[in-house]
Amino acid sequence: MTRHVSPEGTSNSCWDWPASGIMETLPDHLQPGLDIVLVGLNPSIPSAQTGHYFANLRNRFWPAFNGAEMTPEPLTAETDYRVLEFGIGMTDIVKRPTPGVGDLKAADFRDGAVDLKERLLANAPHIVCFHGIMAATHYAKVVNNDRSKIALGPQSWNIGASKVFVVPNPSPANASFNLSDIIEWYIQLKEFRDGLKSA
Repeated sequence: MTRHVSPEGTSNSCWDWPASGIMETLPDHLQPGLDIVLVGLNPSIPSAQTGHYFANLRNRFWPAFNGAEMTPEPLTAETDYRVLEFGIGMTDIVKRPTPGVGDLKAADFRDGAVDLKERLLANAPHIVCFHGIMAATHYAKVVNNDRSKIALGPQSWNIGASKVFVVPNPSPANASFNLSDIIEWYIQLKEFRDGLKSA
């Protein structure tokens, strides 16, 4: 196994590439005191193959992220590590790449949620934003023992001192929301961030 140091700007990780060419997982883009940490379910196979978040060209994350102008300049999967420059982090509940969410097991969510909580508490972002109701629901079920129905937007519960917000899952499999809908939710996330910073 060849060991590669992650690009400048990433933290908490090195990249381990197995002989198959598929990454064991994606690096966390985390550091203390970020404005927002974006939390996905788990890496896709295209992301694992390239070593970048939301590398599937059909995924709507980067068009929505850039459409909402979450950062002063557009970013891409290849420059995902630069989110840290703008106070944003990225990670997943489950770090094991799979072709789809149906390939995940209950143990993946159970172990992943507990590990995620530790990483979030260690870095204490102002906001934790889950990509999709499913991601937030699995986390709340495991960590908070809360099976309440979760809606999009700000939540009534925190992770440590971090506020929690939920946006639609940008996966192409989520047909309930079009790109304009997802952009609007990222705009609401940005406004939520700005409101906390100005309070």
